[in-house]
Amino acid sequence: MTAETERALTGHLAEDVEAVVRELGDSCDLVVRELTGKEEGEPEAAVVYMKTMVDEETVMRSILDPLMDELDRLGMEEPGDAFRRVHKDILRIGTVNERTKLNEVLCSILDGDTVVLIAGKAGALAASTIGGESRAVEEPTSQTVTRGPKESFTENLQTNVSLVRRRIRSPLLRVEAFKLGRHTQTNACMIYMQNIAQPKVVQEFRQRLGKIDVDSILDSGYVEELIQDATWTSFPTLQNTERPDAACGAVMEGKVLLIVDGTPFALLAPVTFISFFQSSEDYYQRYDISTFLRILRFCAFFISMFLPSLYIAITTFHQEMLPTPLLISLAAQREGVPFPAILEALLMEITFEVLREAGVRMPRVIGPAISIVGALVLGQAAVQAGLVSAAMIIVVSFTAISNFVIPALNMAIAARLLRFGMMILGGTLGLFGIMSGMMILLIHLVSLRSFGISYMTPFSPIVWPNLKDTLVRVPWWLMKKRPALISNPRQAVRNASGQRPSPRRKKRP
Repeated sequence: MTAETERALTGHLAEDVEAVVRELGDSCDLVVRELTGKEEGEPEAAVVYMKTMVDEETVMRSILDPLMDELDRLGMEEPGDAFRRVHKDILRIGTVNERTKLNEVLCSILDGDTVVLIAGKAGALAASTIGGESRAVEEPTSQTVTRGPKESFTENLQTNVSLVRRRIRSPLLRVEAFKLGRHTQTNACMIYMQNIAQPKVVQEFRQRLGKIDVDSILDSGYVEELIQDATWTSFPTLQNTERPDAACGAVMEGKVLLIVDGTPFALLAPVTFISFFQSSEDYYQRYDISTFLRILRFCAFFISMFLPSLYIAITTFHQEMLPTPLLISLAAQREGVPFPAILEALLMEITFEVLREAGVRMPRVIGPAISIVGALVLGQAAVQAGLVSAAMIIVVSFTAISNFVIPALNMAIAARLLRFGMMILGGTLGLFGIMSGMMILLIHLVSLRSFGISYMTPFSPIVWPNLKDTLVRVPWWLMKKRPALISNPRQAVRNASGQRPSPRRKKRP
Protein backbone atom coordinates (compact mmCIF):
# COMPACT_ATOMS: atom_id res chain seq x y z
CA MET A 1 0.00 0.00 0.00
CA THR A 2 1.17 3.52 -0.82
CA ALA A 3 1.26 6.50 1.51
CA GLU A 4 -1.87 7.82 -0.22
CA THR A 5 -3.86 4.81 0.95
CA GLU A 6 -3.00 5.43 4.60
CA ARG A 7 -5.31 8.45 4.74
CA ALA A 8 -8.77 8.37 6.26
CA LEU A 9 -11.97 8.48 4.24
CA THR A 10 -13.23 11.99 3.67
CA GLY A 11 -16.99 11.42 3.77
CA HIS A 12 -17.37 12.97 0.31
CA LEU A 13 -18.89 10.11 -1.64
CA ALA A 14 -17.59 10.98 -5.12
CA GLU A 15 -14.07 11.64 -3.84
CA ASP A 16 -13.88 8.40 -1.83
CA VAL A 17 -15.22 6.31 -4.73
CA GLU A 18 -12.77 7.96 -7.12
CA ALA A 19 -9.88 7.18 -4.75
CA VAL A 20 -10.89 3.50 -4.56
CA VAL A 21 -11.17 3.22 -8.35
CA ARG A 22 -7.84 4.98 -8.84
CA GLU A 23 -5.94 2.80 -6.37
CA LEU A 24 -7.37 -0.39 -7.89
CA GLY A 25 -6.38 0.73 -11.37
CA ASP A 26 -9.92 0.92 -12.73
CA SER A 27 -9.94 -2.88 -13.02
CA CYS A 28 -12.37 -4.47 -15.42
CA ASP A 29 -13.83 -6.66 -12.67
CA LEU A 30 -14.38 -3.75 -10.28
CA VAL A 31 -18.07 -2.89 -9.88
CA VAL A 32 -19.14 0.52 -8.55
CA ARG A 33 -22.90 0.95 -8.13
CA GLU A 34 -23.99 4.42 -7.09
CA LEU A 35 -27.49 4.59 -5.59
CA THR A 36 -29.69 7.67 -5.98
CA GLY A 37 -33.16 8.25 -4.49
CA LYS A 38 -36.33 9.00 -6.46
CA GLU A 39 -35.39 12.65 -6.72
CA GLU A 40 -32.49 13.09 -9.10
CA GLY A 41 -29.44 14.56 -7.43
CA GLU A 42 -26.25 13.52 -5.72
CA PRO A 43 -25.93 9.75 -4.99
CA GLU A 44 -26.87 8.79 -1.44
CA ALA A 45 -24.74 5.64 -1.29
CA ALA A 46 -22.31 3.54 -3.31
CA VAL A 47 -21.65 -0.18 -3.38
CA VAL A 48 -18.19 -1.33 -4.45
CA TYR A 49 -16.99 -4.91 -4.99
CA MET A 50 -14.92 -7.21 -7.19
CA LYS A 51 -17.34 -9.32 -9.20
CA THR A 52 -14.76 -12.10 -9.63
CA MET A 53 -14.37 -12.55 -5.86
CA VAL A 54 -17.93 -12.25 -4.50
CA ASP A 55 -21.16 -14.16 -4.66
CA GLU A 56 -23.17 -11.72 -6.77
CA GLU A 57 -26.46 -13.31 -5.83
CA THR A 58 -25.71 -12.59 -2.16
CA VAL A 59 -24.73 -9.01 -3.03
CA MET A 60 -28.00 -8.47 -4.88
CA ARG A 61 -30.27 -10.17 -2.34
CA SER A 62 -28.67 -9.05 0.91
CA ILE A 63 -27.16 -5.64 0.10
CA LEU A 64 -28.48 -3.95 -3.04
CA ASP A 65 -32.16 -4.84 -2.70
CA PRO A 66 -32.47 -3.73 0.98
CA LEU A 67 -30.51 -0.54 0.29
CA MET A 68 -32.64 0.42 -2.68
CA ASP A 69 -35.83 -0.18 -0.69
CA GLU A 70 -34.69 2.12 2.13
CA LEU A 71 -32.77 4.69 0.08
CA ASP A 72 -35.42 7.44 0.20
CA ARG A 73 -35.65 7.24 4.00
CA LEU A 74 -31.89 7.25 4.35
CA GLY A 75 -31.71 10.47 2.35
CA MET A 76 -33.82 12.25 4.96
CA GLU A 77 -31.63 11.16 7.90
CA GLU A 78 -28.38 12.52 9.18
CA PRO A 79 -25.33 10.73 7.65
CA GLY A 80 -24.33 9.25 11.02
CA ASP A 81 -27.83 7.94 11.73
CA ALA A 82 -28.14 6.56 8.19
CA PHE A 83 -24.76 4.83 8.54
CA ARG A 84 -25.77 3.17 11.81
CA ARG A 85 -29.14 2.04 10.43
CA VAL A 86 -27.54 0.52 7.37
CA HIS A 87 -25.11 -1.31 9.65
CA LYS A 88 -27.63 -2.54 12.22
CA ASP A 89 -30.90 -2.93 10.31
CA ILE A 90 -30.58 -2.93 6.54
CA LEU A 91 -27.62 -5.13 5.56
CA ARG A 92 -28.68 -8.78 5.73
CA ILE A 93 -25.17 -10.16 6.14
CA GLY A 94 -23.79 -11.96 9.16
CA THR A 95 -20.39 -10.25 9.20
CA VAL A 96 -20.27 -6.47 8.71
CA ASN A 97 -17.22 -4.44 9.81
CA GLU A 98 -16.60 -0.70 9.87
CA ARG A 99 -13.69 0.74 7.92
CA THR A 100 -12.31 4.27 8.34
CA LYS A 101 -9.16 4.28 6.19
CA LEU A 102 -8.73 3.88 2.47
CA ASN A 103 -6.23 1.01 2.79
CA GLU A 104 -8.71 -0.90 4.98
CA VAL A 105 -11.39 -0.45 2.31
CA LEU A 106 -9.04 -1.69 -0.42
CA CYS A 107 -8.02 -4.76 1.61
CA SER A 108 -11.68 -5.60 2.28
CA ILE A 109 -12.56 -5.37 -1.42
CA LEU A 110 -9.61 -7.56 -2.37
CA ASP A 111 -10.64 -10.09 0.30
CA GLY A 112 -14.02 -10.54 -1.39
CA ASP A 113 -16.06 -8.16 0.78
CA THR A 114 -18.64 -5.71 -0.55
CA VAL A 115 -18.05 -2.14 0.66
CA VAL A 116 -20.93 0.26 1.25
CA LEU A 117 -20.21 4.02 1.36
CA ILE A 118 -22.77 6.53 2.68
CA ALA A 119 -22.70 10.16 1.54
CA GLY A 120 -21.52 12.49 4.28
CA LYS A 121 -20.08 9.76 6.52
CA ALA A 122 -16.30 9.39 6.77
CA GLY A 123 -16.45 5.63 7.00
CA ALA A 124 -17.47 2.48 5.13
CA LEU A 125 -19.14 -0.86 5.85
CA ALA A 126 -17.46 -4.07 4.63
CA ALA A 127 -19.94 -6.93 4.31
CA SER A 128 -18.59 -10.45 3.90
CA THR A 129 -19.79 -11.72 0.51
CA ILE A 130 -16.82 -13.83 -0.51
CA GLY A 131 -17.59 -16.30 -3.25
CA GLY A 132 -16.23 -17.38 -6.58
CA GLU A 133 -15.32 -20.80 -7.89
CA SER A 134 -13.52 -23.26 -5.63
CA ARG A 135 -12.65 -26.93 -5.79
CA ALA A 136 -14.95 -29.31 -3.97
CA VAL A 137 -13.75 -31.53 -1.13
CA GLU A 138 -12.26 -34.63 -2.72
CA GLU A 139 -10.23 -37.70 -1.80
CA PRO A 140 -6.58 -37.06 -0.86
CA THR A 141 -4.13 -37.58 -3.69
CA SER A 142 -0.82 -37.94 -1.83
CA GLN A 143 -1.88 -39.45 1.52
CA THR A 144 -4.37 -42.17 0.69
CA VAL A 145 -5.59 -44.80 3.16
CA THR A 146 -7.60 -47.98 2.83
CA ARG A 147 -9.60 -47.32 5.99
CA GLY A 148 -10.53 -43.87 7.25
CA PRO A 149 -12.07 -40.59 6.05
CA LYS A 150 -11.79 -39.80 2.36
CA GLU A 151 -11.85 -36.02 2.71
CA SER A 152 -8.94 -33.71 1.98
CA PHE A 153 -8.23 -30.02 2.37
CA THR A 154 -8.94 -27.74 -0.59
CA GLU A 155 -7.55 -24.40 -1.73
CA ASN A 156 -10.35 -22.54 0.07
CA LEU A 157 -9.40 -21.33 3.55
CA GLN A 158 -12.96 -21.20 4.89
CA THR A 159 -13.66 -24.73 3.70
CA ASN A 160 -10.50 -26.02 5.38
CA VAL A 161 -11.29 -24.34 8.69
CA SER A 162 -14.81 -25.80 8.57
CA LEU A 163 -13.36 -29.31 8.04
CA VAL A 164 -11.40 -28.87 11.26
CA ARG A 165 -14.33 -27.34 13.14
CA ARG A 166 -16.59 -30.25 12.21
CA ARG A 167 -14.18 -32.69 13.84
CA ILE A 168 -13.20 -30.68 16.92
CA ARG A 169 -16.39 -29.12 18.27
CA SER A 170 -14.79 -27.63 21.33
CA PRO A 171 -15.05 -24.05 22.55
CA LEU A 172 -11.35 -24.28 23.43
CA LEU A 173 -10.34 -24.58 19.77
CA ARG A 174 -8.65 -21.31 18.85
CA VAL A 175 -8.42 -19.93 15.30
CA GLU A 176 -6.20 -16.87 14.76
CA ALA A 177 -6.09 -15.03 11.43
CA PHE A 178 -2.96 -13.66 9.73
CA LYS A 179 -2.19 -11.89 6.47
CA LEU A 180 1.08 -12.91 4.83
CA GLY A 181 2.85 -11.25 1.91
CA ARG A 182 3.01 -7.53 1.21
CA HIS A 183 1.37 -7.78 -2.21
CA THR A 184 -0.53 -11.06 -2.11
CA GLN A 185 -2.05 -10.40 1.33
CA THR A 186 -2.60 -14.15 1.67
CA ASN A 187 -4.99 -15.18 4.41
CA ALA A 188 -3.78 -17.80 6.87
CA CYS A 189 -5.18 -19.31 10.07
CA MET A 190 -3.28 -20.67 13.06
CA ILE A 191 -5.33 -23.34 14.86
CA TYR A 192 -4.61 -24.93 18.24
CA MET A 193 -6.29 -26.18 21.40
CA GLN A 194 -5.94 -23.58 24.12
CA ASN A 195 -5.78 -26.05 26.99
CA ILE A 196 -3.58 -28.64 25.25
CA ALA A 197 -0.96 -26.75 23.22
CA GLN A 198 2.02 -25.37 25.09
CA PRO A 199 1.70 -21.56 25.40
CA LYS A 200 5.40 -21.02 24.61
CA VAL A 201 5.06 -23.00 21.36
CA VAL A 202 1.96 -21.03 20.35
CA GLN A 203 3.71 -17.76 21.13
CA GLU A 204 6.80 -18.79 19.18
CA PHE A 205 4.63 -19.78 16.20
CA ARG A 206 2.82 -16.44 16.39
CA GLN A 207 6.09 -14.48 16.51
CA ARG A 208 7.62 -16.29 13.55
CA LEU A 209 4.53 -15.64 11.43
CA GLY A 210 4.60 -11.99 12.47
CA LYS A 211 8.20 -11.64 11.28
CA ILE A 212 7.40 -12.74 7.72
CA ASP A 213 7.95 -9.77 5.42
CA VAL A 214 8.08 -10.88 1.80
CA ASP A 215 6.35 -9.82 -1.40
CA SER A 216 4.25 -12.93 -1.87
CA ILE A 217 3.04 -16.07 -0.17
CA LEU A 218 1.51 -18.41 -2.74
CA ASP A 219 1.73 -21.72 -0.92
CA SER A 220 2.38 -23.12 2.53
CA GLY A 221 5.83 -24.15 1.28
CA TYR A 222 6.83 -20.48 1.31
CA VAL A 223 5.87 -20.24 4.99
CA GLU A 224 7.61 -23.50 5.84
CA GLU A 225 10.99 -22.20 4.67
CA LEU A 226 10.50 -18.91 6.50
CA ILE A 227 9.58 -20.31 9.93
CA GLN A 228 11.47 -23.61 10.13
CA ASP A 229 14.20 -24.07 12.74
CA ALA A 230 16.97 -25.52 10.59
CA THR A 231 17.67 -24.50 7.00
CA TRP A 232 20.80 -26.50 6.22
CA THR A 233 19.31 -29.95 6.64
CA SER A 234 17.61 -32.49 4.42
CA PHE A 235 15.20 -33.50 7.16
CA PRO A 236 11.90 -31.59 7.42
CA THR A 237 11.22 -29.83 10.72
CA LEU A 238 7.59 -29.07 9.84
CA GLN A 239 5.04 -31.60 8.70
CA ASN A 240 2.58 -31.00 5.89
CA THR A 241 -0.71 -32.81 5.43
CA GLU A 242 -3.76 -32.61 3.21
CA ARG A 243 -5.87 -34.78 5.51
CA PRO A 244 -8.21 -33.01 7.98
CA ASP A 245 -8.34 -36.08 10.24
CA ALA A 246 -4.54 -36.18 10.53
CA ALA A 247 -4.45 -32.45 11.24
CA CYS A 248 -7.11 -32.74 13.95
CA GLY A 249 -5.32 -35.68 15.55
CA ALA A 250 -2.13 -33.63 15.72
CA VAL A 251 -3.99 -30.63 17.20
CA MET A 252 -5.42 -32.88 19.90
CA GLU A 253 -1.86 -33.93 20.78
CA GLY A 254 -0.82 -30.32 21.34
CA LYS A 255 0.54 -29.33 17.94
CA VAL A 256 -0.20 -26.09 16.12
CA LEU A 257 -1.87 -26.19 12.70
CA LEU A 258 -1.36 -23.54 10.02
CA ILE A 259 -3.75 -23.37 7.07
CA VAL A 260 -2.83 -21.07 4.18
CA ASP A 261 -5.36 -19.87 1.65
CA GLY A 262 -4.76 -21.16 -1.87
CA THR A 263 -3.13 -24.48 -0.97
CA PRO A 264 -4.53 -27.83 0.22
CA PHE A 265 -1.44 -28.63 2.30
CA ALA A 266 -1.50 -27.48 5.92
CA LEU A 267 1.54 -27.26 8.21
CA LEU A 268 1.99 -28.84 11.64
CA ALA A 269 4.54 -27.99 14.34
CA PRO A 270 6.31 -28.98 16.47
CA VAL A 271 7.15 -32.34 14.94
CA THR A 272 9.55 -35.16 15.71
CA PHE A 273 11.36 -37.66 13.54
CA ILE A 274 8.84 -40.37 14.41
CA SER A 275 5.93 -38.20 13.21
CA PHE A 276 6.87 -38.75 9.56
CA PHE A 277 6.41 -42.50 9.87
CA GLN A 278 2.96 -42.33 11.43
CA SER A 279 -0.03 -42.60 9.14
CA SER A 280 -3.65 -41.78 9.88
CA GLU A 281 -4.49 -45.38 9.12
CA ASP A 282 -2.37 -46.53 12.07
CA TYR A 283 -5.09 -45.34 14.41
CA TYR A 284 -7.99 -46.82 12.44
CA GLN A 285 -6.56 -50.34 12.18
CA ARG A 286 -5.96 -52.79 15.00
CA TYR A 287 -2.85 -52.06 17.05
CA ASP A 288 -1.03 -55.24 15.98
CA ILE A 289 -1.51 -54.51 12.28
CA SER A 290 -0.47 -50.89 12.81
CA THR A 291 2.67 -51.95 14.67
CA PHE A 292 3.66 -54.33 11.87
CA LEU A 293 3.16 -51.66 9.21
CA ARG A 294 5.08 -49.06 11.19
CA ILE A 295 8.08 -51.38 11.65
CA LEU A 296 7.87 -52.12 7.94
CA ARG A 297 8.09 -48.40 7.17
CA PHE A 298 11.21 -47.99 9.29
CA CYS A 299 12.83 -50.95 7.55
CA ALA A 300 11.91 -49.48 4.16
CA PHE A 301 13.41 -46.13 5.18
CA PHE A 302 16.77 -47.69 6.04
CA ILE A 303 16.69 -49.85 2.91
CA SER A 304 16.02 -46.84 0.69
CA MET A 305 18.92 -44.95 2.26
CA PHE A 306 21.58 -47.65 2.78
CA LEU A 307 20.96 -50.64 0.45
CA PRO A 308 22.87 -49.36 -2.62
CA SER A 309 25.80 -48.17 -0.48
CA LEU A 310 25.97 -51.52 1.32
CA TYR A 311 25.95 -53.38 -1.99
CA ILE A 312 28.75 -51.18 -3.33
CA ALA A 313 30.87 -51.51 -0.17
CA ILE A 314 30.52 -55.27 0.13
CA THR A 315 31.11 -56.08 -3.54
CA THR A 316 34.06 -53.68 -3.75
CA PHE A 317 35.88 -54.03 -0.40
CA HIS A 318 34.33 -56.80 1.68
CA GLN A 319 33.74 -59.78 -0.62
CA GLU A 320 34.66 -62.14 2.24
CA MET A 321 31.32 -61.29 3.89
CA LEU A 322 29.39 -62.99 1.07
CA PRO A 323 28.75 -66.74 0.78
CA THR A 324 30.93 -68.30 -1.89
CA PRO A 325 28.08 -69.29 -4.29
CA LEU A 326 26.63 -65.76 -4.12
CA LEU A 327 30.04 -64.19 -4.64
CA ILE A 328 30.68 -66.39 -7.72
CA SER A 329 27.25 -65.45 -9.12
CA LEU A 330 27.85 -61.72 -8.65
CA ALA A 331 31.35 -61.97 -10.12
CA ALA A 332 29.96 -63.75 -13.18
CA GLN A 333 27.34 -61.03 -13.68
CA ARG A 334 29.93 -58.26 -13.41
CA GLU A 335 32.45 -59.98 -15.68
CA GLY A 336 31.59 -57.85 -18.72
CA VAL A 337 30.60 -54.64 -16.92
CA PRO A 338 33.15 -51.90 -17.77
CA PHE A 339 32.33 -49.62 -14.81
CA PRO A 340 33.14 -49.96 -11.10
CA ALA A 341 30.23 -50.69 -8.77
CA ILE A 342 29.91 -47.10 -7.51
CA LEU A 343 29.72 -45.62 -11.02
CA GLU A 344 27.30 -48.35 -12.05
CA ALA A 345 25.03 -47.59 -9.08
CA LEU A 346 25.16 -43.82 -9.60
CA LEU A 347 24.30 -44.27 -13.27
CA MET A 348 21.24 -46.39 -12.49
CA GLU A 349 20.07 -44.21 -9.60
CA ILE A 350 20.26 -41.04 -11.68
CA THR A 351 18.46 -42.79 -14.55
CA PHE A 352 15.67 -43.86 -12.23
CA GLU A 353 15.35 -40.36 -10.76
CA VAL A 354 15.04 -38.94 -14.29
CA LEU A 355 12.34 -41.49 -15.11
CA ARG A 356 10.47 -40.71 -11.90
CA GLU A 357 10.55 -36.96 -12.55
CA ALA A 358 9.49 -37.48 -16.16
CA GLY A 359 6.53 -39.56 -15.03
CA VAL A 360 5.41 -36.75 -12.72
CA ARG A 361 5.76 -33.97 -15.32
CA MET A 362 4.25 -35.78 -18.28
CA PRO A 363 0.50 -35.69 -19.00
CA ARG A 364 -1.40 -37.91 -16.58
CA VAL A 365 -2.58 -40.26 -19.33
CA ILE A 366 0.86 -41.24 -20.59
CA GLY A 367 3.02 -40.51 -17.54
CA PRO A 368 2.72 -43.91 -15.79
CA ALA A 369 3.11 -45.79 -19.08
CA ILE A 370 6.28 -43.92 -19.99
CA SER A 371 7.85 -44.40 -16.57
CA ILE A 372 7.03 -48.12 -16.38
CA VAL A 373 7.94 -48.96 -19.97
CA GLY A 374 11.02 -46.74 -19.80
CA ALA A 375 12.27 -48.46 -16.64
CA LEU A 376 11.69 -51.96 -18.05
CA VAL A 377 13.14 -51.26 -21.49
CA LEU A 378 16.15 -49.32 -20.25
CA GLY A 379 16.89 -51.82 -17.49
CA GLN A 380 16.70 -54.83 -19.80
CA ALA A 381 18.68 -53.10 -22.53
CA ALA A 382 21.37 -51.99 -20.08
CA VAL A 383 21.83 -55.56 -18.81
CA GLN A 384 21.97 -57.04 -22.34
CA ALA A 385 24.44 -54.36 -23.43
CA GLY A 386 26.69 -55.23 -20.50
CA LEU A 387 26.61 -51.73 -19.02
CA VAL A 388 25.18 -52.83 -15.65
CA SER A 389 24.68 -56.13 -13.88
CA ALA A 390 21.31 -57.75 -13.19
CA ALA A 391 21.99 -57.64 -9.45
CA MET A 392 22.39 -53.85 -9.60
CA ILE A 393 19.03 -53.54 -11.35
CA ILE A 394 17.44 -55.53 -8.52
CA VAL A 395 19.10 -53.40 -5.84
CA VAL A 396 18.09 -50.09 -7.45
CA SER A 397 14.51 -51.24 -8.11
CA PHE A 398 13.98 -52.53 -4.57
CA THR A 399 15.48 -49.32 -3.18
CA ALA A 400 13.06 -47.20 -5.22
CA ILE A 401 10.06 -49.30 -4.18
CA SER A 402 11.07 -49.06 -0.53
CA ASN A 403 11.19 -45.27 -0.82
CA PHE A 404 7.49 -45.19 -1.72
CA VAL A 405 6.59 -46.95 1.56
CA ILE A 406 7.46 -43.85 3.62
CA PRO A 407 4.16 -42.00 4.33
CA ALA A 408 5.64 -38.47 4.31
CA LEU A 409 6.91 -37.35 0.90
CA ASN A 410 9.38 -34.82 2.35
CA MET A 411 11.00 -37.52 4.50
CA ALA A 412 11.17 -39.84 1.48
CA ILE A 413 12.92 -37.10 -0.49
CA ALA A 414 15.41 -36.67 2.35
CA ALA A 415 16.24 -40.38 2.12
CA ARG A 416 16.69 -40.07 -1.66
CA LEU A 417 19.15 -37.21 -1.27
CA LEU A 418 21.18 -38.84 1.50
CA ARG A 419 21.35 -42.07 -0.48
CA PHE A 420 23.84 -40.54 -2.92
CA GLY A 421 26.13 -39.40 -0.12
CA MET A 422 26.08 -42.86 1.42
CA MET A 423 26.87 -44.43 -1.96
CA ILE A 424 29.96 -42.23 -2.33
CA LEU A 425 31.11 -43.08 1.21
CA GLY A 426 30.54 -46.79 0.60
CA GLY A 427 32.37 -46.70 -2.73
CA THR A 428 35.42 -44.89 -1.31
CA LEU A 429 35.76 -46.08 2.30
CA GLY A 430 33.65 -49.23 2.40
CA LEU A 431 31.70 -50.13 5.52
CA PHE A 432 33.87 -47.78 7.55
CA GLY A 433 32.62 -44.88 5.43
CA ILE A 434 29.00 -45.99 5.82
CA MET A 435 29.32 -46.29 9.60
CA SER A 436 31.01 -42.88 9.76
CA GLY A 437 28.16 -41.39 7.71
CA MET A 438 25.60 -42.99 10.02
CA MET A 439 27.31 -41.51 13.07
CA ILE A 440 27.40 -38.02 11.51
CA LEU A 441 23.76 -38.40 10.52
CA LEU A 442 22.75 -39.44 14.03
CA ILE A 443 24.63 -36.52 15.59
CA HIS A 444 22.91 -34.18 13.15
CA LEU A 445 19.47 -35.60 13.98
CA VAL A 446 19.83 -35.20 17.74
CA SER A 447 20.96 -31.59 17.23
CA LEU A 448 17.80 -30.60 15.34
CA ARG A 449 14.91 -28.77 16.99
CA SER A 450 11.35 -28.08 15.93
CA PHE A 451 10.02 -25.00 17.72
CA GLY A 452 12.24 -25.79 20.68
CA ILE A 453 11.32 -29.50 20.85
CA SER A 454 14.06 -32.11 20.34
CA TYR A 455 13.68 -33.71 16.90
CA MET A 456 14.49 -37.21 18.20
CA THR A 457 11.95 -37.17 21.03
CA PRO A 458 11.09 -39.60 22.65
CA PHE A 459 14.38 -41.39 21.95
CA SER A 460 16.65 -38.47 22.83
CA PRO A 461 15.82 -37.42 25.45
CA ILE A 462 14.10 -40.67 26.24
CA VAL A 463 10.49 -40.29 27.38
CA TRP A 464 9.17 -43.68 28.41
CA PRO A 465 5.41 -42.98 28.18
CA ASN A 466 5.80 -41.68 24.61
CA LEU A 467 7.38 -44.93 23.45
CA LYS A 468 3.88 -46.41 23.29
CA ASP A 469 3.35 -44.67 19.96
CA THR A 470 6.72 -44.89 18.20
CA LEU A 471 8.06 -48.13 16.71
CA VAL A 472 4.97 -49.83 18.07
CA ARG A 473 1.42 -48.63 18.52
CA VAL A 474 -0.16 -49.98 21.69
CA PRO A 475 -3.97 -50.22 22.09
CA TRP A 476 -5.85 -46.96 22.66
CA TRP A 477 -6.71 -47.83 26.23
CA LEU A 478 -2.98 -47.96 27.09
CA MET A 479 -2.23 -44.50 25.65
CA LYS A 480 -3.57 -42.61 28.64
CA LYS A 481 -1.35 -39.54 28.24
CA ARG A 482 -0.57 -37.16 25.43
CA PRO A 483 3.01 -36.89 24.11
CA ALA A 484 5.17 -35.20 26.73
CA LEU A 485 7.30 -32.18 25.74
CA ILE A 486 4.76 -31.34 23.02
CA SER A 487 1.50 -30.91 24.90
CA ASN A 488 0.71 -28.87 27.98
CA PRO A 489 1.74 -30.92 31.05
CA ARG A 490 -1.38 -29.71 32.88
CA GLN A 491 -3.52 -31.53 30.32
CA ALA A 492 -1.40 -34.66 29.94
CA VAL A 493 -4.21 -37.18 30.51
CA ARG A 494 -6.43 -37.81 27.49
CA ASN A 495 -8.03 -41.16 28.33
CA ALA A 496 -9.88 -41.90 31.53
CA SER A 497 -9.07 -45.00 33.56
CA GLY A 498 -11.05 -48.16 33.02
CA GLN A 499 -11.04 -48.05 29.22
CA ARG A 500 -9.67 -51.56 28.81
CA PRO A 501 -12.31 -53.86 27.30
CA SER A 502 -13.54 -56.45 29.78
CA PRO A 503 -16.13 -58.71 28.13
CA ARG A 504 -18.47 -60.51 30.46
CA ARG A 505 -18.08 -64.24 30.71
CA LYS A 506 -20.98 -66.57 31.20
CA LYS A 507 -20.94 -68.44 34.45
CA ARG A 508 -20.79 -72.20 34.24
CA PRO A 509 -24.02 -73.93 35.28
